[in-house]
Amino acid sequence: MQNAKCKMQPADCKTLNPSIMSTRIEQDFIGELEIPADALYGIHAARAKANFPDQTIFHIEWFKAMGLVKKACYQTAEAYEKAMIEKYFDHAVSGVAGQLSDSHFPYLIHAAAEIADGDHFDAFIVPAVSGGAGTSINMNVNEIIANVALLNLGEQPGSYHIVDPIEHANIFQSTNDVVPTALKVATMFLLQDLEKSINSMRFVVEQIETAHQNDLRIGYTQMQEAVPTSFGKLFSTYSEALSRDWWRVSKCFERIKMVNLGGSAIGTGMAVPRYFIMEAIGHLQQLTGLPVTRSENLADATCNLDSFVEIHATIKAHAVNLEKMVSDIRLLASDLTSSFTNVPRHASRVTRHENGATRHTSLSIPQCQVGSSIMPGKVNPVIPEFVISAAHRIYSNDQLISSLCAQGCLELNAYLPVIGHALLDSLKLLIACDTTLKKNLMEGLLVFSEQSRELLFRSPSITTALLPALGYHKASELAKFMKTNGIDVFEANRNLKLLTEEKLEKLLLPENLLKLGFTASEMTRDA
Repeated sequence: MQNAKCKMQPADCKTLNPSIMSTRIEQDFIGELEIPADALYGIHAARAKANFPDQTIFHIEWFKAMGLVKKACYQTAEAYEKAMIEKYFDHAVSGVAGQLSDSHFPYLIHAAAEIADGDHFDAFIVPAVSGGAGTSINMNVNEIIANVALLNLGEQPGSYHIVDPIEHANIFQSTNDVVPTALKVATMFLLQDLEKSINSMRFVVEQIETAHQNDLRIGYTQMQEAVPTSFGKLFSTYSEALSRDWWRVSKCFERIKMVNLGGSAIGTGMAVPRYFIMEAIGHLQQLTGLPVTRSENLADATCNLDSFVEIHATIKAHAVNLEKMVSDIRLLASDLTSSFTNVPRHASRVTRHENGATRHTSLSIPQCQVGSSIMPGKVNPVIPEFVISAAHRIYSNDQLISSLCAQGCLELNAYLPVIGHALLDSLKLLIACDTTLKKNLMEGLLVFSEQSRELLFRSPSITTALLPALGYHKASELAKFMKTNGIDVFEANRNLKLLTEEKLEKLLLPENLLKLGFTASEMTRDA
């Protein structure tokens, strides 16, 4: 690790004497441990790294949110100290029973601000999967803050008699209120990004819907040709689903805004000034611009994590809608629907197989990357595959979050690190899915409207639209004739003479095929 640098203004820093030691000795009540001399982490983080040999990287969004929460705590503690001095005119009763000089607060606040900016993340060595309800997360951040403050004071890392990770960096805090509060802050920031990503993709989907509102295609049920519809109708279903997703995500803030900051270990506020409990949340609101609110039942907010279950279930619905959408698009653009023809893509994609069935490609998706290391010219639907893979990762996260939130025991849930990691993982995956879908699939998607219309009129499914005019049996006769002879509905009708040419053409106009139902007067009206 490179030597940490003082990030405050030079005038605020003392001259730092370089250490000639390569390591320093830190101790806790378990014993002593050697730590690299210039490391910003300390004994608590080092023990966690050794105890939890997981390689999964902790989410930087949670790390940055810890910086914001810590900064709010220091601002509140500083204000408390000033209020105590003003009221009692006695510096000795300020701070933590006189343990912390008021001149140290700016250094703690500055160090926390650096973490909020994502600085010193390389010094956060606790893995994503850990035990201990988040204590390792909190202590690693405390150690970084204390050591950055020490550097900015012109002192060596590890000089904890000056700034201590527990006594000072953890002032009026507990792991059990700071870490879940930071998780909710990180979640709300990502929810804001998810809202934007859903809306951005929805806008493109709506453009496709509008552009192809009357472009006819075959509708399918159970992967079999069913009834006439349009590309506009299909993409309207995606647009509506995305609208619901956006609405649901926008409501998540109400479900997750209650935090337990100030509640200390189990939500009773033990060993915390009432001033801090009442005021800390206001500082956090100002720092984040988020609608965070202090829970009226801090004990409940500490031990019950069902809000994370609810939030994740909500965003899981978006994953479900994305999987359905890309699965449809992958199928319609698949070579399975055109494997019996070598007609160029720009030409009609219709061909008749020996049994009268048709094969076609309704859509074309952008070619993003080479699809094979051995098969020349092969291109795969990698964007839908990515989205489907991500969706199933999110489904598994949902199960994990639900089961571990239920594992909370009495006053605390020990599994918050993994719960939080899974939640943030799902949020970031969904944002990534929306982003790549918009850019690498939707914006380059092509609809073969002319070919699809031709396919529709060759499909026996078109006869369903003629039921009001012909009745089921005559329509079935027409469908069978089309299928047997491999001809379109117009040619079949000319052979069977069931409807006048003009009447048939009028019935099969897009505006008639796509309208909602029919009236009796339309059926009795002359063609």
